Amino acid sequence: MKAIRNTLITIILFVAVIAGLSCLVITNENEYTLVREFGRIDHVVTTSGVSFKIPFVQTTDTLPKQTLFYDLSPSDVITSDKKTMICDSYILWHIVDPEKFARTLNCSITNAESRLDAIVYNATKNVISSTKQDDVISGRNGALSQAVISNIGTSLEQYGIELLSFETKKLDLPGDNKAAVYERMISERDNIAATYTAEGNSEAQKIHNTTDMEITVMLSEAEKEAEILVAEGEAEYMRILSEAYNDASKQEFYSFVRSLDALKISMKGSNKTVMLSPDSPIAQIFYGK
Repeated sequence: MKAIRNTLITIILFVAVIAGLSCLVITNENEYTLVREFGRIDHVVTTSGVSFKIPFVQTTDTLPKQTLFYDLSPSDVITSDKKTMICDSYILWHIVDPEKFARTLNCSITNAESRLDAIVYNATKNVISSTKQDDVISGRNGALSQAVISNIGTSLEQYGIELLSFETKKLDLPGDNKAAVYERMISERDNIAATYTAEGNSEAQKIHNTTDMEITVMLSEAEKEAEILVAEGEAEYMRILSEAYNDASKQEFYSFVRSLDALKISMKGSNKTVMLSPDSPIAQIFYGK
C-alpha cells in the first residue's frame, strides 16, 4: 500500500509540475505572443517577460517584432516613353498589428512576403510607368523610393504591416539597348553643355564690349580734362609772366633772355659761327646798348 501511495504522489506531483509549466508564457524582447483560446485569439502579449495562460485550454503563437528584410525578384518595368527597364529592389518591413496579421495572413511570414511582393511590384510599375526613362535614371535614389512608398499608401494596413523602406539595388536597361540609350543621353547632355557654353560666351562678349566702351569714354574724358588743365596752366603761366615783366627794367631783362634763347637755337649743328649785323638786337646786347 505504501508503495502505491508513493507512486500516486509522484504522479500527482509530475502532473502538477507539467500543469504549472504549461501555465507559463515567456515572451522575448523581439517577438509578440498571441494567446489563443479554442483557436480564437484571446489577447496579445507585446512586452517581454513572463505571463500566464490556462493550461490545456489556451495555446500560444509567436510573431517577430523586429524589422524584417525581403528581397524582391528582379522584374521588367516600362517607362512612360515605352522603354523597358529592369528593377531589382528590396524592402524593410515589420508587423505593427499582430492580431490583424494573424487573422489575415494566418501568422505566416511567407504569406506576408507574397502579398508584399505583389503590392510593391504594382506600386513600382505604376510609378515608373508614369515617368520618363531619363527621369527614372536620374531619380533612382531618394525620389523613386519615396514615390513607391507613397503609391502603396495604406494598402498594407489591412494586414497589420508597415513598410519602412523601399530601396533599389539595380535599376538598369536591358543589355540589347543599354549602349544606345546611354549614347543618346550623353549626346543630349553634350547639347545642353554646348548651349550653356554659347550663352556664357555671349554674355562674356557683352560684358567685354560694355567694358571697352566704358574705358573709351573714361579715356576721352581724361584726355579732355588733361587738355583743359594744360590750357589753364599755360594761361596761368602767361599771366604770371606778364605780371613779372610789367615794368621797363623787367622788360629789358626779358628781351635779353629771349635774345640769348634765340642765339642758342641758331647755334645748333656743327657750324658754331654766327654773323650778326651791328644793328641787330642780339648784337646790341654785346655792345651794351
